Amino acid sequence: MKRTLTITALVAALALSACTNPNRFGNDDALAGSGNPTGGTPLNGVVPGSANDPTSTAYFNQTIGDRVLFAVDQSNLTPEGRSTLDGQAQWLLSNADYQAVIEGHADEQGTREYNLALGARRANAAREYLLSKGVPADRLRVVSYGKERPIEICSNEACYAKNRRAVTVLAGGLTS
Repeated sequence: MKRTLTITALVAALALSACTNPNRFGNDDALAGSGNPTGGTPLNGVVPGSANDPTSTAYFNQTIGDRVLFAVDQSNLTPEGRSTLDGQAQWLLSNADYQAVIEGHADEQGTREYNLALGARRANAAREYLLSKGVPADRLRVVSYGKERPIEICSNEACYAKNRRAVTVLAGGLTS
């Protein structure tokens, strides 16, 4: 029994000591893409694909902003909407391997047909603004969902206001 316990302890010690060298398979930086010779967080603090990576979709969505809001029955851009689209245009021009689909949305008021047309006008307003800022037309598409894809479901103005929007959805970026 004592011999079995000793052998088990020895095997466990050897197994644990084999796990202590994090670089036992060579330099893992090529896999991590971190540029940090010790592995882990990159030296510049930017984790690829995260919200602090200026070339990532997470950064675009959270820092630049992926949506612009509209007033009731309107497709005219507000000053806040133009500001958001200015940031989107700069980002898209700096990240040429991305394409964008601009989704037009409306609140639940009105008929399905009216809201599909209103969503299309909103998406086109955002697209036209991005085109005016130099984003190539072949990188932008529009689609209208009307009232079919609300982000808030309730019958009050606070919900309606969030649903009257154009959302820029990115695609691509896999070539780098």
